[in-house]
Amino acid sequence: MPIVIAVPRESAPGERRVALVPEVAGRLVKAGRVVRVEAGAGTSAGYPDAEFTAAGAQVLPERKTILAGAQIVVRLQAPPPGDVAQIDRGTILAAVLNPSRNLPTVAALRDRGVTAFALELLPRITRAQSMDVLSSQATVAGYRAALIGAGMSPKFLPMLTTAAGTIRPAKVLVLGAGVAGLMAIATARRLGAVVEGYDVRRAAGEQVRSLGAKFLELAINAEGSGGYARELTPEEKAQEAEMVAKAVAEADIVISTAAIPGRRAPILVTRPMVDRMRPGAVIVDLAAETGGNCELTRPGEEVVVHGVTVAGPLNLPSQLPFHASLMFARNVAAFLDLLVAPTGELVTGFTDEILAASLLTSAGEVRHKPTADLLAAGGP
Repeated sequence: MPIVIAVPRESAPGERRVALVPEVAGRLVKAGRVVRVEAGAGTSAGYPDAEFTAAGAQVLPERKTILAGAQIVVRLQAPPPGDVAQIDRGTILAAVLNPSRNLPTVAALRDRGVTAFALELLPRITRAQSMDVLSSQATVAGYRAALIGAGMSPKFLPMLTTAAGTIRPAKVLVLGAGVAGLMAIATARRLGAVVEGYDVRRAAGEQVRSLGAKFLELAINAEGSGGYARELTPEEKAQEAEMVAKAVAEADIVISTAAIPGRRAPILVTRPMVDRMRPGAVIVDLAAETGGNCELTRPGEEVVVHGVTVAGPLNLPSQLPFHASLMFARNVAAFLDLLVAPTGELVTGFTDEILAASLLTSAGEVRHKPTADLLAAGGP
């Protein structure tokens, strides 16, 4: 029997992406899989039902129909607990589940006996790069953040020589040189701005400079495990704040991207720093979903303080749903290859290091210890 893969419409408010696109669905069909897509799942991302049908996928009108008998369900975001009840026991779910923020869904997946893989838990190893949904979506977010900053700024970004004289280029500061930060730097540079980048990881300086931006140096090495930054000591935070405050005050656009996995985003831009910025300056806080890097950030809102606009956009990849969906779908397809044995059947033992690291629930148990501890401490 061929493996059946179900692709439901996303149910999160404002989500425009789809977990599989026709290009990837077609490759899966050619490999012998059956792909069922809920009608309208890709419409808001620019992928009409007709394209899925042309690729060989089955487009069905009701969610319960595509889920019935499916061995694998792929989504972008965690399903609400009510949707979990429609998934057959033993089915594999692959999605970005954010378990610490979706404990009721985790409990529902556990109780339903769903084998759930949280794609954001994939290990940062070379073999998993093609499956790295966090990196692909951060690329989209960084690009979009630079465009938001340019659109909100009252200034041109590039230097212009006109009959009215020379216009000096805008100055953009990017805090955090991970995937999103580097894409923001590259985009701002392409738009002609003078760009500075900062990251507590000294190794990030080479990447920042390779994009034509200046790297703000600080004699601190905060390289952590897994490619992330460790949290700074109080003394290091004071040194960082002093240097960042000067750079923030001089910037026309600040794009902040710093995050610590599983924790609140660090505060990098304080109220006094914002008070020193020029009227018309803009802050685009990509860390808004986890509290924000700016003290004044309000998730999902724009705040104006003394003429400085602080934007806290949410789910930026959904604002560019066509390519964000394409990149996500390619990541998912690479991950699904690990779930299929050479015989064409689903693997039953998740011993592969990538599968083991991302396994959230299985056989009625929560397999991710930090999440299991959260549930035991008072979750559902």
